[in-house]
Amino acid sequence: MKRLGMQPTLLTCNTLLNALVRYPSSHSIRLSKAVFSDFIKIGVKINTNSFNILIYGSCMENRFGEAIRVLGKMGDYGCPPDNITYNTILDGLCKKGRLNEARELLLDMKNKGLFPNRTTFNILVVGCCKLGWLKEAASVIELMSQNNVVPDVWTYNVMIGGFCKQGRIDEALRLREEIESLKLSPDVVTYNTLINGCFEHGSSEEGFKLIDEMEGRGMKLNSVTYNVMVKWFVKKGKMDEVDKTVRKMEESGCLPDIFTYNTLISWHCKVGKMDEAFQLMDEMGRKGLKMDGVTLNTMLHALCRERKLEEAHDLLCSAHRRGYFVDEVSYGTLIMGYFKHEKASQALRLWDEMKEKGIIPSIITYNSMIAGLCQMGKTYQAIDKLDELLESGLVPNEITYNTIIHGYCHEGQVEKAFQFHNKMVEKNFKPDVVTCNTLLCGLCKEGMLEKALKLFNTWISKGKDVDAVSYNTIILALCKEKRFGEAFDLLAEMEEKKLGPDRYTYNAILSGLTDAGRMKDAEEFISRIAEKGKSEHQFLELGKRQDARTGEISQEPHPDAIAYSNKINELCSQGRYKDAMKIFHESTQKNIVLLKSTYLNLMDGLIKRRKSTSKEHRLT
Repeated sequence: MKRLGMQPTLLTCNTLLNALVRYPSSHSIRLSKAVFSDFIKIGVKINTNSFNILIYGSCMENRFGEAIRVLGKMGDYGCPPDNITYNTILDGLCKKGRLNEARELLLDMKNKGLFPNRTTFNILVVGCCKLGWLKEAASVIELMSQNNVVPDVWTYNVMIGGFCKQGRIDEALRLREEIESLKLSPDVVTYNTLINGCFEHGSSEEGFKLIDEMEGRGMKLNSVTYNVMVKWFVKKGKMDEVDKTVRKMEESGCLPDIFTYNTLISWHCKVGKMDEAFQLMDEMGRKGLKMDGVTLNTMLHALCRERKLEEAHDLLCSAHRRGYFVDEVSYGTLIMGYFKHEKASQALRLWDEMKEKGIIPSIITYNSMIAGLCQMGKTYQAIDKLDELLESGLVPNEITYNTIIHGYCHEGQVEKAFQFHNKMVEKNFKPDVVTCNTLLCGLCKEGMLEKALKLFNTWISKGKDVDAVSYNTIILALCKEKRFGEAFDLLAEMEEKKLGPDRYTYNAILSGLTDAGRMKDAEEFISRIAEKGKSEHQFLELGKRQDARTGEISQEPHPDAIAYSNKINELCSQGRYKDAMKIFHESTQKNIVLLKSTYLNLMDGLIKRRKSTSKEHRLT
């Protein structure tokens, strides 16, 4: 048009801007800003819609400060901001959990004489639900009614999603009934959200009932419904059912989309079939499906897990060059990979690179960075990142605070952990069972058992939740101090509350007894456990209990644990139970947790030995 001397119109301007912003690559949004400036220079009279498109582009890149600056300039061009302008920025802020900035913008909106509409309120509901603030989300819905704005199905769908995310399926189902009582009709999104929630939280039977109900009401299953089913079957390892579902999906006219492929790629990565994962990526390309952030991040995560950090970095760099949309999750994944393999300097360099490229970290990215620094014994640097997080307008969550508390405890700075805990409580941090367990572990590790007992008893007296990890931590510390009476009292209390015991409880007591030289008591304890008829499923569930020391899910057995377990098992098979107990004593001194089968073999062997000894006594 320039070469032909033709003057672009406002329609030309907005169409081009919209195309650049709505179908972004790594360069198109930056180009849209240059095009916008060119149109102003050549005299095109831009309107509010032009600015709204530009603001949308800034929000797409999480450049909210830039979006707000553009908002501030609109008046200079005689273009008053409208609800779309504010809703666009509010949506971006709420999706990133930046509710403090969202509140300020909402106030500015009202000061400009604009009234929040249904979209505005729905955006706020989404923001609250994203952070798990369901009470606050319900308050926003009440505020809607007070402002004569009627909540719609979309509003309720967001709330249902919030309940499902927290596993509160019954409440989500009741909310669906409330929708119908208001003469609103649950739609396919309502059903898909509920079905996904049921599958995610162990109510698959209810999920399949909802699918049947959906079809019974004449609703057609869409690609989301099929993808939810594919995801569940993949999770359960039912790959034959996955193939059937994908075929049924195609027969119904719903072609497998990016979500379908991402689910399958994720499964192949999880089981270590990287070649198949890359083949699926190629297949996506042949079918005209472009790899998105989820595909990229899944591949990055798999490469990091397999210690292929250079390949992961190359993939991240090539994604930039190919024009793929790289976000903070992509960087965060590789940053965590570096930390996990003790490459802190590379992680920090990548963090700086991310910030230089204008990619704004989310609360999850900050939490990953904070966790990595704490893991490396650099909690003081983690505090700097927390300050940076707060300055950016993000809201820290329980993970943020618990990670830093764990960092201090890990470094032996328990007093600092408590100081930080108390300071955060003043800022509305709500400590949970993870907080309690972390502090208990820190106190016990530093030999402050009395303070740990005081915290434990105070926690229970306030009616707060404790779990097997809480009890195991205290029982272990009591046994190390040879306070077996109190340990057994807690064991009984634990059983009464149906919180255990598990293998860590038994190992703590057995270790304490053998370390104290009370071998006869140790044998009697093992015999008493076996005589109670504790089955393998009841008390030695490996991989499902948490480690009393770290609060982390147990990993693969240590080679030493396997070696000692094999030796004890061999001696038990030979009937050499006394020698087996000696090896067991040696393993407990080295704080080695044996395999579950070994404890069972020891118990069976000692019972046989006791019965044999009793029989000999009767014969003599």
